Amino acid sequence: MSDAVTFRRMTEADMDAVLKIEYAAFTHPWTRGIFLDGLKSYEIWLMFEGAQQVGHGVIQVIIDEAHLLNITVKPENQGRGLGLLLLDHLMKRAYQLNARECFLELRDSNRPAYRLYENYGFNEIGRRRDYYPAPDGGREDAVVMACTLFD
Repeated sequence: MSDAVTFRRMTEADMDAVLKIEYAAFTHPWTRGIFLDGLKSYEIWLMFEGAQQVGHGVIQVIIDEAHLLNITVKPENQGRGLGLLLLDHLMKRAYQLNARECFLELRDSNRPAYRLYENYGFNEIGRRRDYYPAPDGGREDAVVMACTLFD
């Protein structure tokens, strides 16, 4: 990483740039409608390296629990530690909002994300059978993970 990494909240004006990254990163990306709903109900954060948007993340906090709903790094910027920086920013923000535990689900096949979450302190607590649509038309299990948040 050569430029400073910064974060700011997403606005509706950011939608096209966010969708471009989302569609490049996932076979089953979030839609414009999901992001529009998210702007009303969740905190959506954008990550920049210098002036370039390189990722986004979505958290929901209810009372003392956070749910990490989406974390995405632009494919050409993956593998450089940006995902960890984004995850750390989102977890610190959840803590500021009084969350003391965070939950997430991820595809069983997403081993890089699993390692990222595990290295951050998340533990696998369960599975949801056939939760996600798979690229081959079948279904894929979700791994459920949780992490205690600290200041």
